[in-house]
Amino acid sequence: MWVVTVGVTPRQADVFRSTTGFVGDAVADDSVWSVLHRECHVLFPDEAFADLFQATGRRSVPPRIVAVVMVLQRFLGMSDREAVSAFQFDARWKYACGGLDFDYPGFAHTVLVDMRSRLARSAAPDRIFEVTLGVAREAGLVGLKRVMDSAPIYDAVSTQDTVTMIRSAIRGLLKAASSGLEGELRAVLVRDDDYTAAGKPVCDWDDPHDRTVLVDALAVDALACLDLLDGQELTGPVTQAAGLLATVVGQDLETDDDGRFVIAWRVAKDRVISTVDPDARHGHKTAARSFDGYKGHIAEDPDSEIITATIVTDVYKRQHQHQFVDGAHHLGGGEGRRVLAYRQLADAVGAHHVDRLPHRLLGVDVQPVSYTHLDVYKRQ
Repeated sequence: MWVVTVGVTPRQADVFRSTTGFVGDAVADDSVWSVLHRECHVLFPDEAFADLFQATGRRSVPPRIVAVVMVLQRFLGMSDREAVSAFQFDARWKYACGGLDFDYPGFAHTVLVDMRSRLARSAAPDRIFEVTLGVAREAGLVGLKRVMDSAPIYDAVSTQDTVTMIRSAIRGLLKAASSGLEGELRAVLVRDDDYTAAGKPVCDWDDPHDRTVLVDALAVDALACLDLLDGQELTGPVTQAAGLLATVVGQDLETDDDGRFVIAWRVAKDRVISTVDPDARHGHKTAARSFDGYKGHIAEDPDSEIITATIVTDVYKRQHQHQFVDGAHHLGGGEGRRVLAYRQLADAVGAHHVDRLPHRLLGVDVQPVSYTHLDVYKRQ
């Protein structure tokens, strides 16, 4: 993130170089160009974005200009590069920004990326959308009726197989740990693997026995790490890494008749598909068309076709409000997610390995319960 202070839009244009006289007579008064030209200083004043920037530093591209460009970009369906190119070479864009001079300098497309990032981290990330929606309401363009629709949002992250995910999750835990804790974790690992290089471990993938031995060894290392962390006070990154490790092990593994960990012949609900983006999911647009990523949902006024609300969710809505958790007030917070991760891990472990599981995970009490497909805590 660049260290910059808020830029200020020029308040007085050069009468001989301004786009106002050239464009103003050529566009309709009710066009988006004219409306933004007249109202942009009220809708998107620079000071309304001051919280996004530092008190000192080099000046940013004025937020009012960036906000207008972002509105026009969405209105015209352009990419970032197309939008900044249009701002530089199409006089209407500078006119819409308040009548800037013809030679007002352009800016890189990364400015739009940076602004979106700053907005996303702010207390009011939807401020530009809310302002434009408010104007539409005042103009009487938004009624009470709504239509809603959903569409897949494809994630660029590659889907990982079980072995890669478990090994990557162990690597992620080692990376998140402090040097002292990392040493303790490495001391309990039994595989001949330093977990430094990315990718799949060395194995004869054509040999079923070698594959089984590898999966079991990875699971043993994962359980050993989780057992070591049991009850310790951990930092946020370590807690997240441990929860992810428990999740990827628990969702894909079960035990065979010999008590070894093997890949389960089932697909867990709400299954994590990649440690790179743990929130992405495998979903289906139709019965025959699948995708990896998220779902976007919109609400729209059916008459004006103005979008009134948007949200992005997981492919599957996570049902965290279960009865089997004792010690966490709800499953929406960090503790609850850790309990859920432990439960997913416990789901996959047969009775032969109950004694190997810690009774507490990261300081959260877990009580024995029954499950639908594996009753791991059933009294024998």
